[in-house]
Amino acid sequence: MGHEGFVIERPKAASLPVVGKDERFPVRRIYCVGRNYVAHVEEMGGSADRDPPIFFQKPTDSIVQSGSTIAYATMTKDFHYELELVMALKSGGYNIPEDQALDHVYGYGVGIDMTRRDIQGGGRPWEIAKSFDESCPCGPITPVEKSGHIEKGNIKLTVNGETRQDSDVSLLIWSLPEIISKLSEFYELKAGDIILTGTPHGVGPVKTGDELVGTIDGLEPLTVKIGDPVK
Repeated sequence: MGHEGFVIERPKAASLPVVGKDERFPVRRIYCVGRNYVAHVEEMGGSADRDPPIFFQKPTDSIVQSGSTIAYATMTKDFHYELELVMALKSGGYNIPEDQALDHVYGYGVGIDMTRRDIQGGGRPWEIAKSFDESCPCGPITPVEKSGHIEKGNIKLTVNGETRQDSDVSLLIWSLPEIISKLSEFYELKAGDIILTGTPHGVGPVKTGDELVGTIDGLEPLTVKIGDPVK
């Protein structure tokens, strides 16, 4: 009794604020693209060849609102930021043609793919390094009618006011339409999905007390602070 038809309390649905609207954007799934800027691929020891994109997911409840403080993640001593442009979808499907892909985009935002760098790789699944609690800080979604479709623009992250990542969205290896089209070959994309599109070079560690600010031209900034480790 008291759970509206469920045997336990229903989990709270994840959502993001929308610039200029009282209504919020409901988040269905979180998709991420790995190794999608040449300079970042090279700084991680990889080749700049145009290999097929690497896709992975984060749990929907890993969303963190801008202005929040997140705990220093468990099971890591090398907690990293990765600033990314976020696409928010209003529709979807399977096998979406590239020339129709952007028709499915509701808007754009700024996100950070927080990563347990010291346990990433070595043949282990990426989920344990990428898909944990509070691993997906996201700023407000700016509707396309306000931002236009983003093909270029500065993408920058500062830590305590010091610039750590500074690049341009135009340097994506796989473009936004290509990402949507390729991802839809593996999954049926739907309204409410968000896609983190990859990080530029300059990724690095954070410590308790750090303040991260992510900006992308034309979008609302994202601010997040790193708190104490979970006890």
